[in-house]
Amino acid sequence: MIAAKKVAVFKASKKLSEQLNGAGPASAEASSRPDKVVGDSVIRVWLISLGLSVCVSVSAVAGEQAAAEAPLQLGWTSWYGEEYHGRRTASGEVYNMHKLTAAHRDLPFGTRVRVTHTGSQRSLVVRINDRGPFVGNRILDLSYAAAGRLGIVRSGLAMIRLELLESKKARPDL
Repeated sequence: MIAAKKVAVFKASKKLSEQLNGAGPASAEASSRPDKVVGDSVIRVWLISLGLSVCVSVSAVAGEQAAAEAPLQLGWTSWYGEEYHGRRTASGEVYNMHKLTAAHRDLPFGTRVRVTHTGSQRSLVVRINDRGPFVGNRILDLSYAAAGRLGIVRSGLAMIRLELLESKKARPDL
């Protein structure tokens, strides 16, 4: 991308140089040293154009990286376990408290998300296979296994950052 912009800038500076040479001297200084004025003008235009194109390229890349690293949601999570173990989830698969799964209100079943405990910075990937939580301001219900890996079984609640990794249809055989 940057190479293409350099070529475009070079062509533009060459065209400007030809126009300036064809137009003749523009000032008293130019009449005494036209080659210096034209050369300096071309260099200035080229450097300014190059600087702008690099800034645009760098900011575009930084914007893409920031978007990729931005959390989907920040909020509270809880967990559910033994009481629901063996029951059918909203996706139709049987809930297994020993698998790394979670319930979310809106994300499609089968979506994989990274869950990061904001306090300890522990993180793991879970698959959405159920709907919920339906309590308070929580954004996610984790399986017992996922809660254990994040270290929140005892406390029951934790502030988390949720990042979307992959979204696809649920596969009950997983």
